[in-house]
Amino acid sequence: MKGYVVKRLLYMIPTLFGASILIFFLYSLVPGNFIDADQNLTAERKAELYELHGYNEPVVIRYFIWLKNLLKGDLGYSLQFQLPVGEVIGNYIWSSFIVALASLILTWLIAILVGIISAIRQYSIWDTFITIIVFAAMATPSFFLGLVIIKIFAVDLGWLPAGGMITTGSNFTGWDYVKDVAEHMILPVLVLTMLGIGGLTRYFRTNMLEVIKQDFMRTARAKGLKERVVIFKHGLRNALLPAITLFSFELPALFGGAIITEQIFNWPGIGAIYMQAFSVRDYPLLMGFTMFIAVLTVLSNLLADILYGIADPRVRVKK
Repeated sequence: MKGYVVKRLLYMIPTLFGASILIFFLYSLVPGNFIDADQNLTAERKAELYELHGYNEPVVIRYFIWLKNLLKGDLGYSLQFQLPVGEVIGNYIWSSFIVALASLILTWLIAILVGIISAIRQYSIWDTFITIIVFAAMATPSFFLGLVIIKIFAVDLGWLPAGGMITTGSNFTGWDYVKDVAEHMILPVLVLTMLGIGGLTRYFRTNMLEVIKQDFMRTARAKGLKERVVIFKHGLRNALLPAITLFSFELPALFGGAIITEQIFNWPGIGAIYMQAFSVRDYPLLMGFTMFIAVLTVLSNLLADILYGIADPRVRVKK
């Protein structure tokens, strides 16, 4: 197992190096930048800023300077916020994380339960109804679903706030602050859960259908075990095994933000900031955050490989 993990760690080095090349040169090919987009700057000031931020250097030299800073943990300097990229990410990423984490927990719990019931009642009215709902949720654009949710729960019923993270003008502290944030989280979490639950439900339904036809399930029933024990103790455990990889891939999504949903609900998350950086061409922020997500993606792959290697020793790499 130790050799397996070491090999996976070594694979990360060329992968991240290749990702850094792609990220830097793709953004470098885009014409214009934050300095050129600012119409209030004089030609002399633009020349000073070009010199200050190294835009006069050849692109290859700029790449190696950027890579050297990355290795030191420096993601760059945001021209829009006038702050280090790492500090900008730290200011906004946790608000995205709490929404993504709540949505992830709800999505997996509901998808597992609904997928199991659909599998053990295959071709029933319940299964047909769930299939229709699942495909409808998968086909609905996030912006449209978000606007419908706001219209129903915030405008018509007035039960929940339409957007933002806290009530405007409020000065809550302690438990009142937590309660206020939780109320503002409900609608974004509801939209993200509805969008994510469709594909996952179909995934668990398919896995469970394959498991319940296995010989060990018939053996468990023949031993006189209750159906609930057969399904949840013997069937679910085996149906969840392929989901280890899928669950590991959720790591980047927890920190990546939901760009469209955060824009609709005016949620101050990293997804909305990422979108703003595109509009003002703040390339240092875009490159730094994209590299951060690339590192998380590679780490999630490593985590998936390790967990799968533990669960099924046959997939481990031979020495």
